[in-house]
Amino acid sequence: MLFSDYHNHPQGHRDDLPYTQELLMPWAEYARKANLSDVVLTDHGRYHKGVNLEEFLIFKDKVKDINFKSGIEIDNDPETSKADYEWMEKNFDRLDFVLGSIHFIDDWAFDHPYYKEQFNDWDIDELYSKYFDNIKKLINKGFIDGLAHLDLIKIFGHRQKKEIKFFVEDVLKLVKQKGLTVEMSTAGWRKPVNELYPQHEIILMIKEMNIPITTASDAHTAKDLGYGYDRLYKMLKDYGFNQVAVFEKHKMKLIPV
Repeated sequence: MLFSDYHNHPQGHRDDLPYTQELLMPWAEYARKANLSDVVLTDHGRYHKGVNLEEFLIFKDKVKDINFKSGIEIDNDPETSKADYEWMEKNFDRLDFVLGSIHFIDDWAFDHPYYKEQFNDWDIDELYSKYFDNIKKLINKGFIDGLAHLDLIKIFGHRQKKEIKFFVEDVLKLVKQKGLTVEMSTAGWRKPVNELYPQHEIILMIKEMNIPITTASDAHTAKDLGYGYDRLYKMLKDYGFNQVAVFEKHKMKLIPV
């Protein structure tokens, strides 16, 4: 069965919710309920001021039965990413895992429901090209260990016209070259697209290229830890995946599932 969840947000989307024992302890409670033994906290880089690593270590020391790890999700936020990267670089050796993602096209937060009508302003294939080009830029900046919700651009159901391989193949080659992971994220099942991140065709490419995977719920509340994992486990077995990647101080290890 699946035991690891490598994308979680105790702060949710709040910059006024710093790490405290009161905030973090429910994540241990719900991790036990989900039978998880390896969990990374990856709050958004833009909220790094609340990621108190000393408070995290106190929490980690209290929770002996679950291997909680420290992480961060770094993206291309046009307002905060410079400061986010500076914080991440300063604390890199104290973190176990850095997750990379794209949430912006220029200054457009494309995955925010409030701005979804702006999809209508784009040629969809041009948009997909720009999105995946941004992922390549993110990878080439360095520091990240894995990619989050690789095809997030589909969140509201807007589909490219060309085959997805046209947009993704170079990204996956770069992932392979850099030794990164790609997460299998059940969060897509909670979104309008109602589909795993990434989609079927991309998963086939990941398997063919022997790229390691992490498993993730992208939980923004503790109760969503391990969301959809029974379904995900069956899918991964059907695709022929028998290992998932875990990290400690950025060192990858593959564990059988």
